[in-house]
Amino acid sequence: MRREGDAGESMRGHVLGADARLGHGMIAGDDGTRYRFTPDDWAHRGEPAVGMYVDFETQENRALSIFPVPGTTPAKSVAPAPPVPDTDRNKYVAAVIALILGPLGIHRFYLGRIGTGVLMLILTCTAIGALVSVPWALIDAIRYLVMSDREFAARYARR
Repeated sequence: MRREGDAGESMRGHVLGADARLGHGMIAGDDGTRYRFTPDDWAHRGEPAVGMYVDFETQENRALSIFPVPGTTPAKSVAPAPPVPDTDRNKYVAAVIALILGPLGIHRFYLGRIGTGVLMLILTCTAIGALVSVPWALIDAIRYLVMSDREFAARYARR
């Protein structure tokens, strides 16, 4: 016969969270009930981790004598990657245009950057401006090639 204050039945569940500073936490039992715990209830070396599958004793809404279930790893909640923006532009085409016709700013027109395309075109018409637009185009070509597909699509998506 069980006395008041004695530990109840054995239960299993997943750690929902633990305050690293205070050590207090919450476990979702396999029975659907949430159980709270303190650092004194954690009976294993190491720290509780979110998603860890544990075995514990229950007392009302408390989890006591908590141990990780051997052979299990914490469930990882991985957020899905954001979708790649749709774009009809290609970073390799932009890089080739920048290398061949870059000083004229044609690659900027291709990417929808009309203002800087016009600026590069005007700069190229002067000798001093060409000294600016040639390295600018080369840097653009390298940037396009180094940039990830996701970043390129996000930056140069049609609006």
